[in-house]
Amino acid sequence: QVDSSWRRERILQVPLCREDCEQWWEDCKDFVTCKEDWHKGWNWATGTNRCPWGSLCRPFREVFPQPKDLCEKIWSHSYSYSRWQRGSGRCIQMWFDPAQGNPNVVVAKYYAWKRRTSPSWRDNLAPELDRACSPLPWPGLVLLVPLVLVVTFGRSWK
Repeated sequence: QVDSSWRRERILQVPLCREDCEQWWEDCKDFVTCKEDWHKGWNWATGTNRCPWGSLCRPFREVFPQPKDLCEKIWSHSYSYSRWQRGSGRCIQMWFDPAQGNPNVVVAKYYAWKRRTSPSWRDNLAPELDRACSPLPWPGLVLLVPLVLVVTFGRSWK
C-alpha cells in the first residue's frame, strides 16, 4: 500500500526565480522522462512510481522545450516562471547556502503581507467572517505554539 496522503497538500504557482528555472532546465535538458507532469499519473503497481504503461522516454528538451515549460508543468503548476531575479525578494530560490540564511523567508513574508493587505482578498471575505479570518500578528503565532502543546498533551508548563 502506497501512502499518497502528501498529495492532498500542495503549493500552487509559487514564483520561481528566473535564473533558478533556467539553470534547472539547463542541468536536465539531456535527461529523459516519460511524463510532463510528475505530480500525478504514475504507475504505482509495484509500490514505487514507474512510468505509465506505454509511455516513451524522451529528452527533457523535447518534453519541456523552454525553461518555463519545465518549471510550470513538471509539478502541476506548483511553480510559475518568474521574471524576478534572485535577491529581488519576490521569487523563490531553489538553491542557496543555508549558512547565509534562507532568502525564501523574505519572499514568504512579502506575499503573506501582500495577501493580508490586498483589498481584493479582504473583499472576498463574508463580513461575519472578517474577524475570524484575520491573520494573527507574528507575536500571536509565537504564543500559539505553547498553547497548542498544552491543549494537545494536557500538561501545563513548569
